[in-house]
Formats: sequence, C-alpha cells, structure tokens
Amino acid sequence: MQQRVATAVLEGAARTLAVQGSAASMSEVAAAAGVARATVYRYFPNRQALLDELALMALQEADDRISSARIDEVPTAEAISRVVRALVEIGDAFIVVARERARPADFDQTLVDPLTRFFGRSQADGDIRDDLPAAWLTEALLALTLSVATSLPSRGGEDTVAAITSLFLDGARRRGPRLP
Repeated sequence: MQQRVATAVLEGAARTLAVQGSAASMSEVAAAAGVARATVYRYFPNRQALLDELALMALQEADDRISSARIDEVPTAEAISRVVRALVEIGDAFIVVARERARPADFDQTLVDPLTRFFGRSQADGDIRDDLPAAWLTEALLALTLSVATSLPSRGGEDTVAAITSLFLDGARRRGPRLP
C-alpha cells in the first residue's frame, strides 16, 4: 500500500512538473496524485526530496530501457531510434529531470556518458558526422527529444519517435525537389 501511494505521488509530480515546471505547488502535485497535501509530505518531507526521488526513478528507468535497447548491437539509425523511444516512453519524469537547472549527478553517468561513447563509436565507424564533438551530438539528441516531447501538437508515441529520429539524423532540410 505504501509503495503504491509513493508511486502515485511520483507520477502526479511528474505530470504536474512536466506541464507547469517549477511553478507547480505541492498542493497541485497532491491533487494530481489524488492524495492530500499532508500525504505528499509524509512520503517526501520537502520539494527537493520529491525531486530527488523522481530523478532516481526516471534515471533507473532510463538505464533499464537503454540497456535493454542494446544500442551497441544494431545499426546506428536503429540505435538512435531505440534511445529516442526509451526517452519518450519514460515521458514526464524524463522531461522533469532533463529540465532541471542542476541535473542530478547520475544524469551524466546514466544518460550522457553512455550516449557520448555510442556517438564516439559511431563517428569512428563513419556512421555519424565527425566534425562535431560526440558530447554535442549527445546534448543535441537529448535537447531535441525534450523539446519535441513538450511541444504541441503532440503526436502518437511512434510518430514522435520517428519524427525526432528523422530530424536528428537528417536535419531540417527539405526533402525531394523544391516546388515552384
């Protein structure tokens, strides 16, 4: 029972903070979770404790999803699509953690470092442009995913993954012949 309530609070916090950002109050988090404000404070004594636990949950899920995506075993384009899918599926919790001004220390270890190594290998293999640092490519992919995930109109999950992957890999240049 306690774990279910804590999970509901974290999910409510993720939804509320993803939409309202730092302006969201603990009362709004409680309402989104369907619990009283006092219940939120019983599980998380302050806002920072709630954010810390939300970050831990999001990063654990990111680590699990990216590890199971086996990005080192598939072609680069498929690997990027799998990373984007993992981040999109994490949803609101990813948005909140990625937007934090002071990212949790585990953010780099869990997301940035493995993706930067992946991009470095992809550059060495000739699959990705090598005129930009791998760290820039990592931050660009994370920022693009975050930006699209918080933009309107929203699309279905697979359409969102395909659009982000295509935009990242191919850029924003027009495809096909230019119409008169």
